[in-house]
Amino acid sequence: MGAELKVLFVHQNCPGQFKHLAPALAADGHEVVFIGQKDKITPPGVKRLEYEAHRKITAKIHPYLAATEAAVLNGQAVARLCFKMKATGFRPDVMIGNPGWGETLYLKDVWPDSPLISLSEFYYNSRGSDVGFDPEFGIGPDNLLRTRTRSSQHLLAIEAADYAYSPTEWQRAQFPKPYHDKIRVIHDGIDVDRIRPNRDAQFTLPTGQVLTRDDEVLTYVSRNLEPYRGFHSFMRALPAILKNRPNARVIIVGGDEVSYGGKPKDGGTWREVMQKEVGELPDRVSFTGRIPYSDYLSLLQVSSVHLYLTYPFVLSWSMLEAMATGAFVLGSTTAPVKEIIKDGENGWLVDFFDIHAIANRASDALANRNEMDAVRMAARETVIAKYALKDCLRRQRALIDEAVTAP
Repeated sequence: MGAELKVLFVHQNCPGQFKHLAPALAADGHEVVFIGQKDKITPPGVKRLEYEAHRKITAKIHPYLAATEAAVLNGQAVARLCFKMKATGFRPDVMIGNPGWGETLYLKDVWPDSPLISLSEFYYNSRGSDVGFDPEFGIGPDNLLRTRTRSSQHLLAIEAADYAYSPTEWQRAQFPKPYHDKIRVIHDGIDVDRIRPNRDAQFTLPTGQVLTRDDEVLTYVSRNLEPYRGFHSFMRALPAILKNRPNARVIIVGGDEVSYGGKPKDGGTWREVMQKEVGELPDRVSFTGRIPYSDYLSLLQVSSVHLYLTYPFVLSWSMLEAMATGAFVLGSTTAPVKEIIKDGENGWLVDFFDIHAIANRASDALANRNEMDAVRMAARETVIAKYALKDCLRRQRALIDEAVTAP
């Protein structure tokens, strides 16, 4: 990347998936401006601007259109801000954004000659991915019809984009086939120099008890505890795991909000619903809520077995971060997990819905935790080979170079 560029990032949850790329470009001497919603983090060297939709979505709007109207309102707010920037003489050499909330919808209408790179994270399909995957939730014709409408903003986004990239092959494959050639596969990147094994790591529980690699520790991590990330399957398997492994400590990290899917139909949180279903749990099960990132890394480093379950959906950073720490990962046989974990080589796989199998495989993994060094090493080598931050940043920079130098 040669001369200094003006780079515009757009993501409502600044910095989102651009937490490495935006400050890296700023450190290279480029002018980086980031548009997001209020009260977000400002990456080093980046100028952050805020937008806010001028109103909420229309009351009693057709439910299929609620997300679409929200996307239009966000896109409109960003466009109005961008027109003001344009009036002051600002013209980005390249625009990069996540279209998931609509912010990028109108960028090409403000600056039609500036290339737009879209992070094509997910395209909603009524079959073959998250919709209809779990028969316990969200089955019915309304979900199929709503999904097609929900994808309209993503279709507009990929049509407007000059270039696009997606974190995994499977996520790329969710987009309509005519757009596959436009979408590269480039992950956000895992900082394998920071996220690495540490045999001396310690994790302190809220009670003050300190856990180390010598302890038998089962970990489960999700931004929020919800069915999309298999929380219900995990909780149903937990009593049998505890019975099989009487000395195991179980650490459950995550909030009580909803990131994906819906809230429990009878109210409360998914944690409360599942605790009520499975009954009282012993003190060796700890719900920590959300924890500082440094504590989270320490927890992964002391983990004996890390359980990662997910619908066929966006892959969590946490799975790759766990593998980078050398954790032994037991993952679900769902896409895109299967794209990365090869059963018996760099982790184990288990059926998302098979409670008996989850309990047995987790118990077996805990029982054999001291004999899994080869699998742990292979897990870290997988991340180093395919998802290391320095390599992903190099490929992202190369895509930017291609966009700004194209005739």
